[in-house]
Amino acid sequence: MFFKRKIALLLIIASVLVLAFLLTGISSNWDYILPRRGVKITAIVITGAAIAFSTVVFQTITNNRILTPSILGLDSMYLLVQTLVVFLFGSGSLAMMDSQLNYLVSIAAMVVFSFLLFKWLLRKGENVYLLLLVGIILGTFFSSLSSFMQVLIDPNEFLIVQDRMFASFNNVNTNLLGISIVIMIGSLLLYLPYHKYMDVVALGKDHAVNLGVPYDKIVQRLLIVTAILISAATALVGPVTFLGLLVVNLAHEFLKTFRHNYLFAVSVLFSVIALAGGQLIVERVFTFSTTISVLINFIGGIYFIYLLLRENKAW
Repeated sequence: MFFKRKIALLLIIASVLVLAFLLTGISSNWDYILPRRGVKITAIVITGAAIAFSTVVFQTITNNRILTPSILGLDSMYLLVQTLVVFLFGSGSLAMMDSQLNYLVSIAAMVVFSFLLFKWLLRKGENVYLLLLVGIILGTFFSSLSSFMQVLIDPNEFLIVQDRMFASFNNVNTNLLGISIVIMIGSLLLYLPYHKYMDVVALGKDHAVNLGVPYDKIVQRLLIVTAILISAATALVGPVTFLGLLVVNLAHEFLKTFRHNYLFAVSVLFSVIALAGGQLIVERVFTFSTTISVLINFIGGIYFIYLLLRENKAW
């Protein structure tokens, strides 16, 4: 009952912020403004849920609360794909002009990269930490390669790439929402058979194996689910690096429990609150002079430093 009251409180806050975002500043043209804001809110809920859910899973696998799936290099891979298309074919290419094609190409590239990385390392019996190390190295390589190509392309075309560097809900394509929802539902269905093991997996590999859990198999499947969710969210609105780190750690602090049934719900609600509240601030306070990813990454970066300092004191 204690947890349910906290979840109900967050649900009320999230609902108030969503309604405030939908209705604030509307005096006329309801038929035009409300559907456009409805698209933004739908994208916020989808993106927030995907990032929060995948981060909870990823931190459970790694048993580390200062890591996010972005460490695997998926954000850098997304930017590399966008830069590479412009570098090779120009901003007028079909992949850049057709949003659905661009979306599917970006997801395919990130998922294939993740699958090959997982298959190469985990099938050889290596542990998750080597996977993280390789992900960091490849992410740095992809980022450097993207920067190199961005220097070489035409400045006008660089502006096209620059728009993809930061997450934005201002111009979400309605045609992509349906595909995103299908991908999210499919990922959830892939995850469900392994949900019953999550509390045990959080104990670590040795304890999980001793309790009869097929740890390696579960970790491989959960990493694939994580990669799909992060890829879909990133391709839909752009990279939001610190969102997952911020909301999942807030969920842990808010609940003081490791029961995943509650962690998933609270993390998703915190994510919706952060994105809806952040987008409201971007539009009403900063008047679109910045993007929500800058705001989230600024707050999340400060919180990340706080977590590092706290862990250092604990040692």
